[in-house]
Parts: sequence; structure tokens; C-alpha cells
Amino acid sequence: MLTGNTITKLQEMHMTMMAKALREQLTDPEMNSLSFEDRIGLIVDREWTSRKSNHLKRLIKNAGFSDTEACIENVEYHSDRNLDKAQITRLAACNYITQHHNVILLGATGSGKTYLACALGMAAARNFMSVRYIRLPDLLVELSIARNNGTFPRTMQQFKKPALLIIDEWLLYPLRETEARDILEIVETRYKKASTIFCSQFDIPGWREKIGDPIMADAICDRIVHDSYTIVIDCKESMRKRKGVNEEG
Repeated sequence: MLTGNTITKLQEMHMTMMAKALREQLTDPEMNSLSFEDRIGLIVDREWTSRKSNHLKRLIKNAGFSDTEACIENVEYHSDRNLDKAQITRLAACNYITQHHNVILLGATGSGKTYLACALGMAAARNFMSVRYIRLPDLLVELSIARNNGTFPRTMQQFKKPALLIIDEWLLYPLRETEARDILEIVETRYKKASTIFCSQFDIPGWREKIGDPIMADAICDRIVHDSYTIVIDCKESMRKRKGVNEEG
């Protein structure tokens, strides 16, 4: 009766894995040979592992990765891609995030920028850091809608708060003045407080023309490029064609 009450209390406290582990121990004669400390340790381990696993699943779901299968282990280092494996491995350790540095991924369409960005984002999620992936066109649409329906401050927080923000298709199209101001607010808030990965088809010197207003362009670029890691991905053959599937950006 006492044990039944304990299991019920564990379930009421949402410690379902502890309750399950306790129930299993009661029906396993081999557990009788273990000390109390060992048995309670096994029960706590089950709950801890379950919570960590669920936390990771939530982080990955909330990140909104375009490729949820992307991982550092599967990044391809073909000679024509000019990728430094040692550098990618260092970035996967996520020290650049704790130090609040940015990463700039440059390359043509199909070079694998999106996959690499998502792989780095997945590495951050595995380290239990908050991540958000979004295409810049979608980000601007979300902010425009939020401005019209009165949810602008709350929506902006979604892009200011994550430890790692991944902005894909960076400056694919020229920005309007309002859009440039919104981007400036995001990069200013995140400057030296959080990290952002920018995926772009255009070299950094061409960003200012895409942003438009020279003063805002200087402010935005200065906050992005300062202390950032820049990776230029060369690729003679599209990764989509090489893999035969439409999975890399």
C-alpha cells in the first residue's frame, strides 16, 4: 500500500519515469541484491535521462530547422568544397556561442550553406542551447504581420532571445527602410550577447547595397562582421545534384 501511494505521488508530480522505474524494480528479483543507494540512483537516472531527452526534442522542434536530419557528423568535406574540417569541428563545440561570436556562411545556391547551418544549430541544441532557424524573407513577413496585429514586441523577442539565431537567404533581396530598421534592432540587441549564423549567396562587400541606407548599412554590417567567423563554401557541383536529392541550400 505504501509503495502504491509513492508511485501515485510520483505520477502526480509528473515524475512518470521514476514511477515506472520503481514499479519495474518491485517486479525484478535481481534488484534485491542492490543497495538502497544503487536502486534509488537507477530510478533517478531514468527520470533525468527522460527529461533531458524531452528537453532536446523540444529544442529541436522549437528551432524550426529546415533540415532536422542535419548533423556535423554527416558534413561532407569534398576537396572542391574548401571546408576546413578542424574549423567546423571547433564550431561544433559551440564555444563561439558562449563567447557571442557570429558565423557567416557564404556560397552559391546548392553549395550546402543551409545544411551546414542546420548542422551547427543541431550541435547547439545538443548542448541544450536555444536555437531558432528562419529565412530572412519569412522573418520580415512575420515582423510585418506582427506590426499590423499588435504583436510586434513579442515577435521581435523570438529573434532576440535565442542563444543561436540562424538567418538563411540573408539579403537575397534588397531591404526596404522599415525592414532595415527592424534588422538593425535585432542585430543591435544580439551584439555581444548572443550568436547568429548568416547564410548568404553574396560576398560581404555587397551587403551594404542590399541594405540601402548607408548609415544603417554600416551599423548592421559592423555589428555582424565584427569578431565573426567567415566560411566560404566552394562547390563546382551542386550538393543537390551530388546527392541526387533536394536537401541542401
